[in-house]
Amino acid sequence: MITLDDIRAAAARIAPIAHRTPVMTSRTFDERSRVQAFFKCENFQRGGAFKIRGAANAVFALDPAVRAKGVVAYSSGNHAQAVALAAAHCGIRATIVMPDDAPSSKLEATRGYGATVVLYDRQREDRSVIGRRIAEETGASIIPPFDHEHVIAGQGTAALELLEEVPDLDSLVVCISGGGLIAGCATAAQALRPSIRVFGVEPADGNDTLLSLQAGKRVSVPPPATIADGLRVQSPGELTFPIVQKRVEHIVLVNDDEIRATMKFLLLRMKLVVEPSGATAAAAVLRGKVPPGLGRTGIILSGGNVDYDVLASLP
Repeated sequence: MITLDDIRAAAARIAPIAHRTPVMTSRTFDERSRVQAFFKCENFQRGGAFKIRGAANAVFALDPAVRAKGVVAYSSGNHAQAVALAAAHCGIRATIVMPDDAPSSKLEATRGYGATVVLYDRQREDRSVIGRRIAEETGASIIPPFDHEHVIAGQGTAALELLEEVPDLDSLVVCISGGGLIAGCATAAQALRPSIRVFGVEPADGNDTLLSLQAGKRVSVPPPATIADGLRVQSPGELTFPIVQKRVEHIVLVNDDEIRATMKFLLLRMKLVVEPSGATAAAAVLRGKVPPGLGRTGIILSGGNVDYDVLASLP
């Protein structure tokens, strides 16, 4: 398992490319949720999401000779953009495998950062198989979206920054996809503040980590149809799952209507554009899904890359 030293090393490594994102508050949110919330705004991060932290750490940690051969990644959008950005920073080739139903804004941004995009059908094809084939053909290194020690450590820098700014947090609420963000953040938070409680949030139509915890082993779900496109992973990671088992107290679920309502609240009340995946943790707190008595609560707003038509459709 990764350590606080790994996360601090990641923070130093990614400093040339990753932003130190702001922490924001909302009195209205606090009144409605009955907690004192501190939002880590990764929607203001380079590339529009937290993913640059892990992607850059993994790319920058490669041996220069290996890195020169390029990188390949698979992602629905935010990791895609992050790897493309990190590769462009290093002047190397990036090939990204993306689902053909990925948000158009994420597809366009990934191509705009100079990456070659290979589309696949998530209902019929395995993105990791495609990624491995490209890596074998080109000699490029695979940068996984979550199941990689350097990626996990990089994602943990979000909580490292949050606890440096708000050191007396009582709890931390984080969305879960493959588990890289919550695994890294839980590790950093509990190393800095051992008493902190960590809660994970999944969409109701993508509850693979909750089911895995209940089963005591990693299980898979069918391709989720949730609006939270960044949380459509079908199974938790091999490396991330044991960390979640050890460090996460409880996982709660939110539905798409709750996510949409929270996106609207963040937009109208806090003037924050947050994508569905990014609003998931806030939705759990705002809708009272987490246990009572959270006190001073850190909430990771994981990203802000949302298509205009999704924003326009909010109720």
